[in-house]
Amino acid sequence: MGVAVGMDSLTERAAMMRESLQKSQTITDKVVSILGSFDHRLSALESAMRPTQIRTHSIRKAHENIDKTLKVAEVLLAQFDLSRQAETKILRGPHEDLESYLEAIGQLRGNIKFFSSKKGFKSNDGVLNNANNLLAKAISKLEDEFKKLLLSYSKPVEPDRLFDGLPNSLRPSSESPGHQGDSNGKNPSNNHSEHQKSNLENAVYTPPTLIPPRILPLLHDLAQQMVQAGHQQQLLLIYRDTRSSVLEESLQKLGVEKLSKEDVQKMQWEVLEAKIGNWIHFMRIAVKLLFAGERIVCDQIFEGFDSLTDQCFSEVTSSSVSVLLSFGDAIAKSKRSPEKLFVLLDMYEIMRELHSEIELKFKGKACTEIREAAFGLTKRLAQTAQETFGDFEEAVEKDATKTAVLDGTVHPLTSYVINYVKFLFDYQSTLKQLFQEFDNKDGTGSQLASVTMRIMQALQTNLDGKSKQYRDLALTHLFLMNNIHYMVRSVRRSEAKDLLGDDWVQRHRRIVQQHANQYKRNGWAKILQCLSIQGLASSGGGSSVGVDGGNSSGASRALVKERFKTFNMQFEELHQKQSQWAVPDTELRESLRLAVAEVLLPAYRSFVKRFGPLVENGKNPQKYIKYSAEDLERMLGEFFEGKNLNEPRR
Repeated sequence: MGVAVGMDSLTERAAMMRESLQKSQTITDKVVSILGSFDHRLSALESAMRPTQIRTHSIRKAHENIDKTLKVAEVLLAQFDLSRQAETKILRGPHEDLESYLEAIGQLRGNIKFFSSKKGFKSNDGVLNNANNLLAKAISKLEDEFKKLLLSYSKPVEPDRLFDGLPNSLRPSSESPGHQGDSNGKNPSNNHSEHQKSNLENAVYTPPTLIPPRILPLLHDLAQQMVQAGHQQQLLLIYRDTRSSVLEESLQKLGVEKLSKEDVQKMQWEVLEAKIGNWIHFMRIAVKLLFAGERIVCDQIFEGFDSLTDQCFSEVTSSSVSVLLSFGDAIAKSKRSPEKLFVLLDMYEIMRELHSEIELKFKGKACTEIREAAFGLTKRLAQTAQETFGDFEEAVEKDATKTAVLDGTVHPLTSYVINYVKFLFDYQSTLKQLFQEFDNKDGTGSQLASVTMRIMQALQTNLDGKSKQYRDLALTHLFLMNNIHYMVRSVRRSEAKDLLGDDWVQRHRRIVQQHANQYKRNGWAKILQCLSIQGLASSGGGSSVGVDGGNSSGASRALVKERFKTFNMQFEELHQKQSQWAVPDTELRESLRLAVAEVLLPAYRSFVKRFGPLVENGKNPQKYIKYSAEDLERMLGEFFEGKNLNEPRR
């Protein structure tokens, strides 16, 4: 029974489940039907809404285009506003507020750039034309302002201001005429020495301030605007015309003259020498101070435009450089003469000293011609100096002056040549550089020694020729002794000794001694013959004294008297003549007197002692034995004094 109840219950539940499933199916069918209806309605709605969506999108697009147009209009209006502001400032001119004026030009350039990129703008061409015309007027006013500003601050530099920039050792004394050097017209640096040259190489120069520092940035800004506007040529002309004339005036105030080759050739040597001394001073001032100052101004005004900087500097300085170099060129090409060698070396030295400065200041392609002109002058000066050196050697050897030194003293040619050679040694380093200009080999020191030796040999050759003018052989050798001794002494006391060497000195000292010996032989051999015993034997006519009387056996009193008379006459003649001769060196003079005394006095004493009694026992012995040995010694002390005939005896 329980099973039946259970089965009934399950059946009931199954029936309920079927009924529920049937209801769900019915609901599902109804929902599907409803959803199908919705899909149909949505399609219809979408079709109805499409025109509205299209209209809404168009409206949004229109709003976006309006916004964009408004923004473009705002930018255009802003550019027009900037253009009006710039125009107002530009029409007012740059002199009131240059900074604002330059700012306005910048705005105007930006304005032109803006409208150049807006090709579709209806009024574009008209706006651009107006802006470009305004810019042209602005740049024209800038040119005027640049010229006005540059001109008002460009003044020639007074010499005193330039001298203040020199090292102390080169500043001229205040009492010298025109402040250009010492009283003879030479500049202070002409007292040449290697030591002073070394000091000058390390000296500090202070270029003058040519334009106030506060003005340079303004000029730079003006120049920059002109370059950007393509007005480089106008800028160059304005700058060149203004600065070059001021630079030339500064040099004129200093004393620089424009001299032609003909002017130089007509000048007396003393005048020309003074002008060369000044030229050396002017070159140093021009390159190290004036041109250096001009380079500073150029570099700052044209900063950022290197080629224009170099071109402007070249244009400004070329005329002044030409005036300075043309004088040097005229000297280098003038007729050569020995006295010009030292000024040529001075000129060559200053050009060498300024070489690196010229290379630095006159850099760039635009300055090539100026650099080459300066370095060409250096070469020409070196060439002329070397040729003058060669001319001097030849002139010494061939000097044909007939001026004889009657007293046998040092010939003017000897002192001239020796002084010349001594001066050369003040230029040792310069001469070495000069030799290197034409000879790349080492050993320039030995080349200088070789040249010096040749000059000395040329002098000796000439002196040998001049010595033959003397009829008295003793005077010939005295002359050569004096002159070669002067050469030796001068070399020993100068730097020439290091160059020529001890061998040269010793060899020529021996030559001096040889001539001294030859002088004694030729000057005193004859008188010494009077004191010899030869030829005094009696021939049977005159009286004689035997050996026991203390005299030479068989000596003739008459012959002895004749010997004494001859000796007295010859000695007086020698005294009269040779007291007029000269040995200028005190030590040499004393040694020569001593050498004569050492030969003469012992021979005289011996002769008097041996043959004196023959005369003393006769009549008037003082007529024959006029001098004692002491008298002779005293009179020898008057030899070689270079006395005139009318001078009283000591």
